[in-house]
Amino acid sequence: MKGSRALRTEPRRFGNVSLIALMLLSLCILSLIRARFTPYTNGKTEEAIKTGHEESKLSLQQRIVKEEVQETIRVDPQKQEEELDEEEDPSAKSHLSSAISSEIDLSKPTCFETSRRSDTCEAKGDVRVAGEAQTIFVSPLNQEWKIKPYCRKHDAFAQSHVKEWTLLPLRNPPPECSKNHSVPALLFSNGGFTGNLFHDYTDVLIPLFISSYKYHGEVQFLVSSYKSWWISKFILIFQQLSNYDVIDIDSEKDVHCYPELVAGPTFHKELGVDSSKTPGGYSIVDFRKLLRNSFGLERATAVPSGDQWDIRRKPRLLIISRKNSRAFLNERMMVDMAMSLGFDVRVGEPDINTDVSKFARLVNSADVMIGVHGAGLTNMVFLPAGAVLIQVVPFGGLEWLARTTFKEPSSEMEIHYLEYEIQPDETTLSDQYPKDHPVLKDPYSIHKQGWDALKTIYLDKQNVRPHLGRLKNKLLEALKLLPHERSN
Repeated sequence: MKGSRALRTEPRRFGNVSLIALMLLSLCILSLIRARFTPYTNGKTEEAIKTGHEESKLSLQQRIVKEEVQETIRVDPQKQEEELDEEEDPSAKSHLSSAISSEIDLSKPTCFETSRRSDTCEAKGDVRVAGEAQTIFVSPLNQEWKIKPYCRKHDAFAQSHVKEWTLLPLRNPPPECSKNHSVPALLFSNGGFTGNLFHDYTDVLIPLFISSYKYHGEVQFLVSSYKSWWISKFILIFQQLSNYDVIDIDSEKDVHCYPELVAGPTFHKELGVDSSKTPGGYSIVDFRKLLRNSFGLERATAVPSGDQWDIRRKPRLLIISRKNSRAFLNERMMVDMAMSLGFDVRVGEPDINTDVSKFARLVNSADVMIGVHGAGLTNMVFLPAGAVLIQVVPFGGLEWLARTTFKEPSSEMEIHYLEYEIQPDETTLSDQYPKDHPVLKDPYSIHKQGWDALKTIYLDKQNVRPHLGRLKNKLLEALKLLPHERSN
């Protein structure tokens, strides 16, 4: 009995051992699966698990904060500037100003003389323009600067009609940006002598070309002492230089913010550009090309329409007429004489109300242009290359004035230049003064009395009557200078 009971319990023990072994094997398999597919606890106790859970929550918060900081660093610069303006975070602004300062050479003066006629201020970084106050806030900026942005700083009378602008270090709190811009700004004045065609070009338009052409349209003009009629008159030129609206900045209540601002365009010389001082070497020839594009002028060069001049295309003479002073008293006879030489003659009398586009096309159609010294000769900028300009110089020792204003600029414009000097018997001054008067015998004694005396007598009170014989020889000389065959 006892032996048989032992035999019966042996298989039961074997079964129990097998069951235990199977359970252990299952536990091992489950442990492997848990380690592979579920978060691990490394055998931590329940207390340790709870502690780990709290640490995980803290770590998660730290990661969120870190990601927010990284997102702030990755944010778009313009958006970041707007957020800084809204939040006024001093620490963030401090970091931003430090970054800007590190990229800008503060040892270079912000404002400096660019020529004997012009001063210029160049501000970069955080630039905020308060137009109504004629104030520009800049960061970084070491000191206060002042400027009158018009290219005639030596002329007190002209400057009296130009508003002064102040550049100040950005204060705390700074004026809030109303409008943000991503392109540079160029500030200039519409005051001074604007309205006189010569000064329109030599004081404003050509200096603007010098200072803005390098931006290839990516610049915005801010106009102080804004004259709406003047801007409208030359709007086609502005549209060639800038892709953006012109702003009447004095009347702006908004604060306009820019990454860069230039206050005061650069002057080089009368009606000219010094190509050695421009980026890329652009010159007055490029300005004249820009004018042709602005006004749709067809003729780049003065050439015959066919192989040579003939009855179908006579060389055209344009007489610049004047009425109030320095007028041609024998203009009708001049026209008849020129027609007898084979010229197609036109007479034009430009004034402050003249449509620039129409008159530019008339000048561009001419091969020879003649006129008494004055603002009207500034229209030479529209003449085709190879054309001839004849400047009639009034009596009174004014050769120096004629030379600097129109003679010297003509060669760089690729225009032939001739001069006709009025003699005592060709001027109405001979009717006003006796022959031995200093006005006729010693003009330089009048010059010594100053510009006002010179201008009053020799420019404002003089009309002329050129000798037709002498003038004929000058026109024949002009015909010889014209190209007589179309270039290949």
